Amino acid sequence: MHLSSTLSWLVDAAAETAGANRLLAELGAHLVADGLPLAGGALTLEVPHPLIARRTWLWRAGDGEVIEALGFAPEQPFAMPDMVGSADAGRRWLSGLAPGPVHEDTIGPRIDGPTLGWIGTRPFTADEADQLRQAARFAAAPLAALASRATLIAALEAYLGRRSAARVLASPLRRNTGESIEAALLFADLRGFTALSEHHPPAEVIAALDAWFDRIAGAIHAFGGEVLKFIGDGLLAIFPVTAGPRAACEAALRAVAAARVGMAHLDAGRRKRGLPQLAFGAALHLGEVHWGNIGAADRLDFTAIGSAVNLVSRLEGLCKPLEQTVLVSGALAAEVDMPLVALGSYELRGIAQPCAVFALPD
Repeated sequence: MHLSSTLSWLVDAAAETAGANRLLAELGAHLVADGLPLAGGALTLEVPHPLIARRTWLWRAGDGEVIEALGFAPEQPFAMPDMVGSADAGRRWLSGLAPGPVHEDTIGPRIDGPTLGWIGTRPFTADEADQLRQAARFAAAPLAALASRATLIAALEAYLGRRSAARVLASPLRRNTGESIEAALLFADLRGFTALSEHHPPAEVIAALDAWFDRIAGAIHAFGGEVLKFIGDGLLAIFPVTAGPRAACEAALRAVAAARVGMAHLDAGRRKRGLPQLAFGAALHLGEVHWGNIGAADRLDFTAIGSAVNLVSRLEGLCKPLEQTVLVSGALAAEVDMPLVALGSYELRGIAQPCAVFALPD
């Protein structure tokens, strides 16, 4: 069976491309080399992502550039009508790229499957339209492989975080794989969560937890940190040291300061609605952790453990008795320029040496 260079590439090599964006660009280039008068192309996929409903890649034949348009899930509070995922984003873009009708095919048997669209420098002939349909048909297998890979990465990043997901994908799925790293650690949780859970309906409790995690995790990610795990109403996050500890420590401080501002704004809104405020405590520490796999032989967790993790969790427990929202260990305080309030040294349960404790200024 004789196959064009485009179809041969789709069969033999397309599944090994780096992603759907590169598949679109290389497919477009192969079609042009086979004589099709393309001005641009668009590939739209539904994706498993907490925020994003669809991803559309847009390819311009003239310069080979690929740009991406995101369609957000409609339930996201920031999603304006023109940001919500739509199946016709690629079609609209192609219509503005060149005159003439857009040729569009659905890839695979599902009606709501991926769509592949093209616009020509002139209207396509019947033979050219058939070549595009054949390309869409042969693209189903490599695109399914790429989509499966993207789904795995998206799921791991959603549940583990981007850095941890990358490490899991690059390492064997076995215990005793990991490394020791230095990191600024952040441990935080809500106060009074038990009472909140007992006196409010589950939907209201979950909404409060989501709002709290949006503020604290959003601030952590904005300043380059990563949430390692959610623990009930709390979380553990790391800011890995990559170029000296100062940058990581200052990023952790900025993140917790931003979270404090975000929670104050949230509480102001909750007061207006007659809802209880969400008090929280947070602690910061700098130390070495083991970052990797632990668990049973056939059920693993990817996390950070070590004495530094123990210290930061014990330090957070001092927030309530010391009537402070944020506490900082002496190890982290020594690395930052921000003026902090010294509170003295305290014994922490299970920690051999007293810990110098600092607070953020009001």
